[in-house]
Amino acid sequence: MTPPVIRELSGVAEFTAAEALQRAVWGPDDLVDPYDLMMVIQHEGGLVAGAFSGDELVGYVFGFPTRELHIQHSHRLAVLPKMQGMGLGARLKWFQRDWCLARGITHVRWTFDPLRAANAALNVGKLGVIVDTYMADYYGKMVGINAGTPSDRLMADWFLNTAHVADRAARIAQSTPDPARRVTIPRDFAALLASDPDKALAERLRVREQIGRALKEGLVINGFVADQSCYIFAKPAA
Repeated sequence: MTPPVIRELSGVAEFTAAEALQRAVWGPDDLVDPYDLMMVIQHEGGLVAGAFSGDELVGYVFGFPTRELHIQHSHRLAVLPKMQGMGLGARLKWFQRDWCLARGITHVRWTFDPLRAANAALNVGKLGVIVDTYMADYYGKMVGINAGTPSDRLMADWFLNTAHVADRAARIAQSTPDPARRVTIPRDFAALLASDPDKALAERLRVREQIGRALKEGLVINGFVADQSCYIFAKPAA
């Protein structure tokens, strides 16, 4: 199979396909980013890029400018279920890094669910984001795949020019840092939420308390060990 080609979206048909892709990933009840809004934001300096397998859009990333010219907010990253597990999400994010650096943007930030191990492995483990902010029930009650527990989120700060990130971009092997603390999360939170909602809620509250306490003590998340499903904490870099 030829690897998907990643490029910016162009034309109404491709932006409309991005709407359909969102529904396929997050469910029909989730609110999508409409095609016309994405087109306007791209025109005004945002990024809307897609991964194309032939003519089919199979993944996309969407980011927009912030009040600070060197910072982009990355709002959405999605890969069709049939294409997940192939490293396509990481490829989209590395495309985003290259795109941003070419335009003088050195910092990208976004939110993600602290209990989704696959997202933690990508964001913290592979991309090298740093986390120092926990937001409890950030979006309020949600629908689709995010329904069922409070919508807690971590804020990912991706400092594109640091050695911490550049080494990962160059595929330099990373050693597991000596942690100041570890916090484990469920290996498959979606399955837990479906099979035992009460336990899923208990895990949400446990992780909220443990991560929140560590961050309040001045530690940051700077690693994720996928085979142990745990966050690694350290003192902030000087």
